[in-house]
Parts: sequence; structure tokens; C-alpha cells
Amino acid sequence: MIKTERTVTSTKLSAPNTQMRWLDFSMLSSTQGLIAGVDEVGRGALFGPVVAAAVILPDSALSQLTAVEIKDSKKLSSSRRVRLAQQICALAIDWKIGFASTAEIDQTNILQATMLAMKRAVLKLKVQPALCLIDGNQLVKDLPLAQQTIVKGDERSIAIASASIIAKIWRDDLILRLASKYSMYDLERNKGYGSQRHLMALQQHGPSPLHRKSFRPCQITVLSCAK
Repeated sequence: MIKTERTVTSTKLSAPNTQMRWLDFSMLSSTQGLIAGVDEVGRGALFGPVVAAAVILPDSALSQLTAVEIKDSKKLSSSRRVRLAQQICALAIDWKIGFASTAEIDQTNILQATMLAMKRAVLKLKVQPALCLIDGNQLVKDLPLAQQTIVKGDERSIAIASASIIAKIWRDDLILRLASKYSMYDLERNKGYGSQRHLMALQQHGPSPLHRKSFRPCQITVLSCAK
């Protein structure tokens, strides 16, 4: 049974000014139980869902991933992300994906949809963590587990950085599968973000059913030329 009486705490931590220090090592000594890192990708995209991952790593994985210089997914090449994702999945005690659809983004807003994706990822975990480390400064609403926010967490926690990589790989793969159906938007290259070619395609063709209509660049009415 999930315990709901845990005290939920939020600690905002700024990025270190000196050499990077992974918080996981110090937090393991003060936390009884497993720690899950939670992060999202696709928050600023115009197309497709916002995707989150929750990752629980064993203690032994921390030194292994430090040795291969794991980083936030945005700072890695595509090929290196793939290799690291494979290693993370092999090492992880458990990991799961959660997402919020474009319809849910439009019905609420991108912040609430992001929190929903994170909550779904955590609740899918088969192994219950003692603490969830959440990237950013917003707690996940109604999450029945202890949680702690970490600003720039993907630079300070190996578990969060791992979640960032897994979520990025999963979302990119999804967008690539959709790219052939919506080829006019150049999704294969921009992964749903607002590149110049993507914006030009929106002006020419209008938004697809999977574009975020609540985002201003997608609020375009295409006028047919009078003959």
C-alpha cells in the first residue's frame, strides 16, 4: 500500500559555481530507501506530447555513470544519448515513462500537463521510491510520495539526468514515428520544436491535430488564395 502520510518537502537548490557535485551521493546517506529521479522533455515544443521519465538507480550505478560523464540530455549528442540510455536502462532498478497529450496541454496549460506527465511516470513505477527528486521548482500535485524539487536538477542529480535522457530518447522516437505522417513540418529534424521550417510550414498548412493549439505559433488560420 502506498503511504500517503509522508511529509512533502521542497528545497530549491541553485547550480554550483564550482565543479559539478552530484547530490545523489550525499542524499543516499540521509534517505532510507530508494531515490527516483524525475524529469520531462518537450515542454517548449509546438507538436506532440510532453513526456516525463522516472528512474530509480542502484547505488552502484552512480559511480558507473559518473565515470562515463553523464550529463543533461540537452548537452549530449544524439548518438551519445542513445548509448547512455541503453546503459541507464540496463542499470536501473526500475524506470517508467509518463506523458500528457496535446489535448491535455490545451485543456489545462503546459505547466499542469508537465506535472501530470511526471505524476504518471512515478505512479507507473513497480518499485516504490522513498523519495522523488523533481527537476525544477514545482512540486507534483497529489503525488502520494515524498518529493523534493531541485532547480537545474539535471545538472546536479544523476537520477534526474538519467530521467532526462530516457525521456528525451522516448519522445524523439515517438516524433520520428509520426514524422512520415506529418512530413510537411520537418519533424524528423526539429522533433516538434519551432524551427524556421516548422514555423513556415504552419503558416502554409496550418496546425495538425497533434499541434498544441494553445501555443501562439499554432494559432494560425490558413487563408486559401482567391481564384
